[in-house]
Amino acid sequence: MLVLASRSPRRQTLLRAAGIPFRVAAPRAEEAAVDRFRGSFAALVKRRALAKAKSASARAGEVVLGADTVVVCEGEALGKPADAAEARRMLRKLSGKWHRVYTGVALLSEDRRLVGCARTEVAFRRLAKTEIEWYVGTGEPMDKAGAYAIQGQGAGFVRAVRGCYTNVIGLPLPTLLEMLAGLGQRVGSRLAGRGRL
Repeated sequence: MLVLASRSPRRQTLLRAAGIPFRVAAPRAEEAAVDRFRGSFAALVKRRALAKAKSASARAGEVVLGADTVVVCEGEALGKPADAAEARRMLRKLSGKWHRVYTGVALLSEDRRLVGCARTEVAFRRLAKTEIEWYVGTGEPMDKAGAYAIQGQGAGFVRAVRGCYTNVIGLPLPTLLEMLAGLGQRVGSRLAGRGRL
């Protein structure tokens, strides 16, 4: 059984869509502030994903999944906005530009640990002030890294994607399935290995 160390409903939806059975165990780890981090963004999300996986409780035979996503634009890491004003600032920054989305993925079993990262490039069209005000008013940006949801009403802001689409939602499924295979787990008939999820 896979244990998802995340409260994110988007990650739960993606796992269900991929046919991966799981249960949720909310992580006890606190997310480190991205604005005080020094180092690569890939290292940041991998470290935070691993901390989440380690902090979730698991039973014998279970594999714990931790994930962490950050949006990076012009060298600035954009996490979840603290309030509406910060969401507006993030959306103004993303307007008319390319940005990168990094998601760290950590898998912990009883005897093994795998940590990986996916990176996707996303281009926003230029946003009008009224569009930003409307979008912030929907409430959708408030619990999303970078203050938008590509699978929600924010989809209309995106003009191009280079790389893994599910990574932008918050969980790169191709990366996850490859890592599960590395642990000897298989999902349906797609993965070969000793275990079966």
